[in-house]
Amino acid sequence: MANHFSALKRARQTERRTARNRANRSRLRTALRSLRESLAKGDKQAAEQSFRQTVSALDKAIQKGVIHENTASRYKSRLSARLTKVGTK
Repeated sequence: MANHFSALKRARQTERRTARNRANRSRLRTALRSLRESLAKGDKQAAEQSFRQTVSALDKAIQKGVIHENTASRYKSRLSARLTKVGTK
């Protein structure tokens, strides 16, 4: 364990940040999972609504520094392509 006051403070800050990042990442993964499930079911209406929520979660994850902007862009692109495929079937 840390011996200096500054090291103790850094340990406390790291705990808080880790918990915050874990919560944000979990929220993002849940949104992605719900969208993928609605796409798998083929429910266009639910998928469109879930897509909007997922894009919002991705944008918030970028702001919080949980994922990189290019990663989010790649997710959005692939998911929107899958969403348009559901509409054509």
